[in-house]
Amino acid sequence: MNETLKRGISGAVYIALLLSSILFSTESFIVLFGIFLIIATFEFCNLVQLNKIFPIFFATLFYSFISLLSFYKVETENYITKIQNRNFKFALDIEQLNILLLAITLIVSIKCIVFLFDDGVQSINKLSKYIYLIGYILLPFIFIIKISFGIKDYNPKIIIGLFILIWTNDTFAYLVGKSIGKHKLLERISPKKTIEGFIGGVLFAVFAGFLISKLYIKASPSFSEKSILIWTIIALIVGIFGTIGDLIESKFKRIAGIKDSGKIMPGHGGILDRLDSVIFVAPIVYLFYQILPYVS
Repeated sequence: MNETLKRGISGAVYIALLLSSILFSTESFIVLFGIFLIIATFEFCNLVQLNKIFPIFFATLFYSFISLLSFYKVETENYITKIQNRNFKFALDIEQLNILLLAITLIVSIKCIVFLFDDGVQSINKLSKYIYLIGYILLPFIFIIKISFGIKDYNPKIIIGLFILIWTNDTFAYLVGKSIGKHKLLERISPKKTIEGFIGGVLFAVFAGFLISKLYIKASPSFSEKSILIWTIIALIVGIFGTIGDLIESKFKRIAGIKDSGKIMPGHGGILDRLDSVIFVAPIVYLFYQILPYVS
């Protein structure tokens, strides 16, 4: 089969599966991204040469627990989880848990950025592998789920809008870079990325954010006045941090000496190759949503 045709078919299947699961129900969305997490964990363990059994088991268990907790928290508003073990009793507020998980994720994200720009790193020690596994792979999937709930209930438009921005940024970064790109962005990590492509991707993502705010997101009148600014900021986050996320995964692959994280998507590589931008962007977008009510 022609490589372009193979790439087009697998890409179409991926998009159709993604959109249908997001739109069908909360449960189908959570299940699909749980499957994506298992595959991404498997691929990352291959990249950094970790034993796969325990990470996959832990990721599945933790993702299921937090996802259900988030879902039922929305259903019961301010639900408090109580864990009892004989005479020991511990009450954990979900909002406090979210803050803790976000703090861990952002710290690991900073570590990832340092890792990206540190030319001296040629190998990764075992402790760092597990830190990256938790903060770079597992927890971002949790925040993808949390983003989909927006301010109140499950809202598929938010997560679809986020993916549209990522696809727009990736597509136009490639097209602009290929047509007029001359200055390399980070040649030692990703030789094909250019500064011109990066700027083009961000600009088109911002334009897509404008269209989303005007034509796609149906908000209340009080919110609609600010929707353009909100989606512009999200587009900037996607353009900048999505590119960084792409480069970080490229750094992992370069150290491992492989081209793709997997082969599950013919012509595209692995799930991690497809989601490298969104998993790095998701915690930052979630942080933005938490700040938004205080600055609105």
